[in-house]
Amino acid sequence: MILKPKITSSVAATKFKRTKIVAAIGPPTDSYEMVESLIQKGVNGITMNFSHQTYDAAKRQTKWIRKASAHLSKPVAIVQDLAGPKIRLGDFEGFIGVETGQQIRLGFETDYEKTGIIPVQYDLSKKVARGHTMYIYDGKVRTTVQSVKAGVIYAKVENSGVLLKRKGINLPDTDFGGDVITDKDKADIAFGSTQDFDYVAMSFVQTAEDLKAMRRLMKNLGYDAKLMVKVETKAAIENIEAIVEEADAVMIARGDLAYEVSPEAVPTLQRKIISLCRRHGKISIVATQMLSTMTENPEPTRAEVSDVATATILQADALALRDETANGKYPLESVQMMKRIINYTERNSPVRKVHFIDEQDTSGSPIQQAIAKAVITLAKQIKAVAIVAETRSGGTALAIASLRPSRPILVVTSSQRVAQQLAIMYGSKTFVRKDSKVQTVKLTSWLQKNKVLNPKDVIVSASGQYPGRIGTTDTIKVRILE
Repeated sequence: MILKPKITSSVAATKFKRTKIVAAIGPPTDSYEMVESLIQKGVNGITMNFSHQTYDAAKRQTKWIRKASAHLSKPVAIVQDLAGPKIRLGDFEGFIGVETGQQIRLGFETDYEKTGIIPVQYDLSKKVARGHTMYIYDGKVRTTVQSVKAGVIYAKVENSGVLLKRKGINLPDTDFGGDVITDKDKADIAFGSTQDFDYVAMSFVQTAEDLKAMRRLMKNLGYDAKLMVKVETKAAIENIEAIVEEADAVMIARGDLAYEVSPEAVPTLQRKIISLCRRHGKISIVATQMLSTMTENPEPTRAEVSDVATATILQADALALRDETANGKYPLESVQMMKRIINYTERNSPVRKVHFIDEQDTSGSPIQQAIAKAVITLAKQIKAVAIVAETRSGGTALAIASLRPSRPILVVTSSQRVAQQLAIMYGSKTFVRKDSKVQTVKLTSWLQKNKVLNPKDVIVSASGQYPGRIGTTDTIKVRILE
C-alpha cells in the first residue's frame, strides 16, 4: 500500500530530527490509540519482542501500526525481535539464597524440590567447560564452572546473593558453535514471512556465519525483511567487523553486552560499532536503559539525559526505548523526552564528524560512493537547504546518510517497503511517490506548497536516468525553487 502524500504538520526541512527513535510495544501500548500516539510523538520504528509476543497480538499490532502510519503519512519500520538462545533459570518456588564459596548444581529442566539441582531452560552441560564464567540473574550472582558430570554443571559461587526463577544467565566464555537459531526462532521466522515486517532482529549472534544461516532460512521462506543483528555477546565483539558487513542494521544491546565484556568497555565499543556501521553503510541503533528511570518515574536522571545526548552526538542512526514503552508507566512521556533531548542536542551541537571514519572504505559501488560524496560536497558549497535522494533499493540514500551530511536528506522512492526500512535511517525523511523522471521536481514542489521548503531554497538531488531501476543512480542536479 502506497501512503497518500500529505503533511500533518508543516515542519521546515532543516527542523526534522536527524536521530530516529525505535520503541518496543507491550501491555501499556497495546492499543491503536497508543500506537498512533507513539508514532505521532516521534517514534520511527516499533519492535515486537518474540520472547513474549503471541502471533495474534503481532497481527493485531501490525494492522494498528500500518493504519496509524497511513493516517499520519509517516513510514514506520516494524522489527521482529527474535528470542534467540536466551539462557534462563527454570521454575522453582520462592528464591534460592547462595553464599560466596558455595558450590551449586545446575541441570536441564530439573526438579529443584526433589534433587536440589537448580533448573535451567537450556542444556548448558553440552556447551560449558571448567573455568567458564556464568553470570546469573542479570549479572547479580557470578559463578565459575568447576566441572560437568552426567549433564549436571557444578559451579562455585563468587559472591553472595539470591536466585529467582526464569532469570537470565550470561556466559561470556562459552561458544555455542553456531547453535543460535532455536526451534522457536524457526517457527517465529516462518510466521514472520507471512507478515508485514521490515526487519528481523537476531539475538545472541556470535559470528557472521550465524547471520548467513539466518539469511538462508529467510530466503527459503521468501521473507524479504532486512536482517538486524543485536550485538550482545563477547564472541560478537571479537568478530564485529565481519558481523557488521553481513548485517543490514546493528543494534547495540548494551544490557547483556555489559555482562559479557565488562561495563567499562561498553561506551568505547558503542563508539566503535557506530563508526563501523557508517563505514559499511549499515544502520546503527543504540539500545538498553537509555531512559530506564522513566519506566517508573515521569522524569529521567541527568545521567540518562547525558547518555541519550552522547549517542546523538556520536550520530547513531536511531536510539531505542524498550522497557520504557513496553512495560513502563510513562511510555508517551519517554518518547517525548527522548525527542526533546535529540532535538536540543542536534540544534546546539555542530553536525560534524565526531570520530574517525575512513571514507575511502565506505560501502557500495565506487560510483555510488563518488556520487554520495559529490552530492554532499556540492550541497555544502552552494549552501543547499536539502539533499534529495531518489532510490529504489535504498542504497543511494544509505550511501549519502553514512557520510552524515549537515543537510537533511529527503528520500523519494516508489517502494513502500523501502520507505519503511529507511524510516530508521539517520538524517532523512522518506516519501513514497510513483517512479518518474521528474520525481524530485514533483516532490520539492509539493514540499514547497506545504511550507516544508520555501521559494529560493536550493536543492541538490541524486537520481538515475532510469527511474525505478536498482543501481542506476548517475545524475546530480541543482534546483532553485521559484
